[in-house]
Amino acid sequence: MSPILRCPTSELGDRIPRLRELFEEAWSGEEAFDDDDWDHSIGGTHFLYEVDGTVRSHVSVVDRVLKADGRPLRTGYVEAVATWERDRGRGYASALMREATAMIDEDYELGALGTELFAFYGRLGWQVWRGPTGVRTDRGVVRTPDEDGFVMVRRTPATPELDVAGALTCDVRAGDVW
Repeated sequence: MSPILRCPTSELGDRIPRLRELFEEAWSGEEAFDDDDWDHSIGGTHFLYEVDGTVRSHVSVVDRVLKADGRPLRTGYVEAVATWERDRGRGYASALMREATAMIDEDYELGALGTELFAFYGRLGWQVWRGPTGVRTDRGVVRTPDEDGFVMVRRTPATPELDVAGALTCDVRAGDVW
């Protein structure tokens, strides 16, 4: 039996409290995982790496619409990538990201995520978005210069011609927009 489980949020059930503990361990201090981060990670597809019935690592992919130079792209946005500290270095997150990436390649025009772990995602086929970033609000596009260079994208078979040095915008949401 595969240690990887793929499920919608509605099937997480009694795993949710333990996942929240995992996320709180994975992000602390300035980057602490909060309710907005939880909201960002639900509603899509979750990938769980389980050993002996215990979740050791998690990745979720949620639907978003990013605009590249104004062109809307159906995007699989990666959220809440986490592995228990004691389990890091065992390949769990890599295995989950390969599964999540395969789904993104099949179902979306683009994959995207916000990170500082460029080497980890880069070896899995992701690249840094080099252009300016912004968020679409009811007042128009508001630049997010602090996020420039921290958004990574993955081209899929459905990705149209794309200039990674162009402008990239996301929809507005509570908490971290990227």
